[in-house]
Amino acid sequence: MIGEATNVTTGEVRLSYVHLFKPHAAVPGQEEKFSATILVPKSDTATKARIDAAIEAAKQKGIANKWNGQCPPIVPIPVYDGDGTRPSDGMPFGPECKGHWVFTASCKADYPPEVVDRNQNPIINQSEIYSGVYAYVNIEFFPYLFGGAKKGIGCSLGPVMKVRDGEPLGGSAPTAAQAFGSFSGPQAAAPAHGAAQPATPGVAGYSPAQSPGVNPITGLPF
Repeated sequence: MIGEATNVTTGEVRLSYVHLFKPHAAVPGQEEKFSATILVPKSDTATKARIDAAIEAAKQKGIANKWNGQCPPIVPIPVYDGDGTRPSDGMPFGPECKGHWVFTASCKADYPPEVVDRNQNPIINQSEIYSGVYAYVNIEFFPYLFGGAKKGIGCSLGPVMKVRDGEPLGGSAPTAAQAFGSFSGPQAAAPAHGAAQPATPGVAGYSPAQSPGVNPITGLPF
């Protein structure tokens, strides 16, 4: 909760793999959640210090409430060095992660995060939020215990305030305005009577190419 030692409101961060308006599951069959990968610039030492303190406070909660009074020798935490390698597959993080601390925050489908502009007005136009946008984010670190043995620290997603636009990152589709600008294109000639019609999406034989992105944290398809 806001005001607790485990709660942090970041400075300006960049968002990637954004699912703030519709819950998403990285793997079919998993629980769908609202989520975003958060890139904290290493130059923002104040936000990193608050995150470190919140993680330590979450560990103390774990000792008191979930871990039978003991702290595991190694406690997995959700924050990674973007200049290093992904924990999922040992591959380097994407170029957008360089010079940043990287983590993913999520919340259950029953609790959608508030998404607002700088005046704290709700953002209705979903195209305003995309991978690459800059924002302030409220997050909560918490201890977990899975299966009676798996212990660690997780990160819950709270309200998000968009600060400014940024260059869209790979995996986010451009808007029509970005793609076409003022271009209207040539007028298509009407097909001659009896001529074959062009294929359209959804019609047999038309298979639009798709190249799914990869979440820099999990290494799984986006």
